[in-house]
Amino acid sequence: MSGTDTSRGLPDGMGRVLAVVAHPDDESFGLGGLLALLSGSGVPTAVLCFTHGEASTLHCRPGDLHALRADELACAARELGVERVELSGYPDGVLDGVPVSRLAAEVTRLVDEQRPTHLLVFDTGGVTGHRDHQQATSAALSAARDAGVTVVGWTLPREVTGELNAEFGTSFVGRDPAECRVVEPVLREWQGRAIACHASQSSDNPVLQRRLALLGDRGYVRVLGCPRRRSESGRG
Repeated sequence: MSGTDTSRGLPDGMGRVLAVVAHPDDESFGLGGLLALLSGSGVPTAVLCFTHGEASTLHCRPGDLHALRADELACAARELGVERVELSGYPDGVLDGVPVSRLAAEVTRLVDEQRPTHLLVFDTGGVTGHRDHQQATSAALSAARDAGVTVVGWTLPREVTGELNAEFGTSFVGRDPAECRVVEPVLREWQGRAIACHASQSSDNPVLQRRLALLGDRGYVRVLGCPRRRSESGRG
């Protein structure tokens, strides 16, 4: 498939997509509706996840989170139609202590193997405010500058983040609706099945459920960059 239906709000020409995230569940809780829409439209998708999420304060299943969350990620990927998952072993919660260049090298390796047309990430600012999310996005943007790959960021409108922050005391970072592309309808049914795979994190997560209720079948994205390869820009 050469591209998705632009009436849905996705950028043109999304022929193969690599999602770059910090934690198992980011691909489902955040990007799940979009990944499901892409996979359901025939677009091959892959996920690179930098950590096992072992530092999470949510632990709704018995067992070691390092192993549990790897299994949950594999289950969620199947539900979302993701063709490949690469799970790295960087420490959870301190990803911002890992040099961006080191993380970007991992992204570049998969870009060279997968040849994606687009990278899918959390918006700059990390959406939830988590520094691991911000670092994963920084790594993707760094790799994209050299590879000439467009980066698309999942984001939330300010009216949704304002509601969540007021109700739960969270630190979501939202965007003016004019900055966002509205994608609808995203596949919440697929996303819901993927979320259920992450039982250690989703069994008692009212913030997630409230966010999904506020969004309905709408997703929001921003194009974060359409870089050219260095050889094309004339600069080393």
